[in-house]
Amino acid sequence: MAMPYPFTSLLLLLLVVPLSQAANQSPLPLGSLPAVPTLPLLQALQTRAPGSPGWQVGPASGQPLRYMLNLYRRAADHEGRPRRGRSLGTNTVRLVQASSHGGQPWTGRWYLQALTYRLEGQPEAEHLLRATVVYLPSLSLAHGRLLCALELVAASEAPGVLLSPAARPRHGWAEVDVTPYLVLGNGSVGSLALRHVCVRAGRAGGHDAPVAPSRPFLLLYINDTQAGLAPAAAEPHRHRRDTGTLAHDLPNYLREQRGEKSDCSLRPFPVSFAQLGWDHWIIAPHHYNPRYCKGTCPHLLRYDYHAPNHAVVQSFVHQLVDANVPRPSCVPYRYSPISVLMIERNGGILYKEYENMIAESCTCR
Repeated sequence: MAMPYPFTSLLLLLLVVPLSQAANQSPLPLGSLPAVPTLPLLQALQTRAPGSPGWQVGPASGQPLRYMLNLYRRAADHEGRPRRGRSLGTNTVRLVQASSHGGQPWTGRWYLQALTYRLEGQPEAEHLLRATVVYLPSLSLAHGRLLCALELVAASEAPGVLLSPAARPRHGWAEVDVTPYLVLGNGSVGSLALRHVCVRAGRAGGHDAPVAPSRPFLLLYINDTQAGLAPAAAEPHRHRRDTGTLAHDLPNYLREQRGEKSDCSLRPFPVSFAQLGWDHWIIAPHHYNPRYCKGTCPHLLRYDYHAPNHAVVQSFVHQLVDANVPRPSCVPYRYSPISVLMIERNGGILYKEYENMIAESCTCR
């Protein structure tokens, strides 16, 4: 059967064998991949692929996954391009699951569960901007409600501090800012210990079987300064064209209407994570379409091609002086980042933005 996309067929011929093996065995080191250029995003993601020691088997599910999917859909479109006006304020969001300890959490109408969030070993390139604990303050039951709160556990075992949400809950979820309790005096990030306290409140005579509430999870808003990641703040003038005034000085340059039409344009290059065997740990997007530029550049580069002055001169030299001088090439002009939601080796969920991964327009250079 023919593949639906010829460029995907080529990519899979180069990549799918080693990368699909990495999904079930130990990951191949980057140096063992075929000695051909590969897509930068796939190179970056391959270092996080499953198979190495420490990976937990099983897909992400439940309330944490649904919460992160909603966060992703607010921040990115279906192709993974970050939305304008998104309010994350950073390029990385990590969801950390808690480890619980203690015996039976239910005592009569009360539920008490001790939780610990361990954060040791954070990469040096990751700088914590904000940390919040997300939980459900209220849960409907058949004969009433389950009301919950979070309590900070003090190191001295003294009565803890009751944590209050900084804003009204979103879709039933409440976020509590715990940044001051995570950042240590030397600037490093430590562990967090909480108590999840709930009580059944309902009508007299009503009875509900004990239902374990959803376990609170920790969100880390991180500025990852590693090369290749989108900056936390957008660059103010990244979309400005770099053409000077030469185009205005060339006679009839902008008025040329009968010059050759260029077919220099964006072309699709779709890659399916399912075809690569990565769909069990890359949650969104389902496809990656970096796109590329192809076509002939015109003899006269119009103003709207965003071509630099050198390309304008090169085009005229080719046409009027020396045909051995090549015409300008059709290349990408502007790029956008891509947002990826994935499962980490410790079972957490990670949102990360990689810069300059999708071509958005073409130019001639």
